[in-house]
Amino acid sequence: MNSIAAAAVTFRKAAEPEFQVYARQILTNAKALANALLAEGVTLVTGGTDNHMMVIDTVASFNLDGRCAQEVLDGIGITTNKQVIPDDPRPPMRPSGLRIGTPAITTRGMTEAEMPRIAAWLVAALRHPDDASRLSDEVKDCAAAFPVPAFVP
Repeated sequence: MNSIAAAAVTFRKAAEPEFQVYARQILTNAKALANALLAEGVTLVTGGTDNHMMVIDTVASFNLDGRCAQEVLDGIGITTNKQVIPDDPRPPMRPSGLRIGTPAITTRGMTEAEMPRIAAWLVAALRHPDDASRLSDEVKDCAAAFPVPAFVP
């Protein structure tokens, strides 16, 4: 019974105009982020995105495996996930890809205006992983400007 009630609440929320605006913004942000990454010479597995996420080929783009890329970005406050890519020759725990999505940053109120800056941080950190920590304060300042809704520190 609880799952039926949860589905009903979810379907009702999804039918609201505010949710539709939010969903469109997620897609707009994802496309803007993908385009900014492509402009920096990053290889995206699908060449762009038509949904809320994208996968970077980290080996082709930065000569890093996905786990290493994830750890570098975690260190500066950007959350991503290592990801296998099609025909990945690497093992699942050290895959060739990195998955990035835009729902969380959209929920915080970020728009396509912030995507080039996020792309620049991603690229700078992954091109120079030993020096990535210098970006940490910038990332944290940006996150502070867009707090998690309903979260009071």
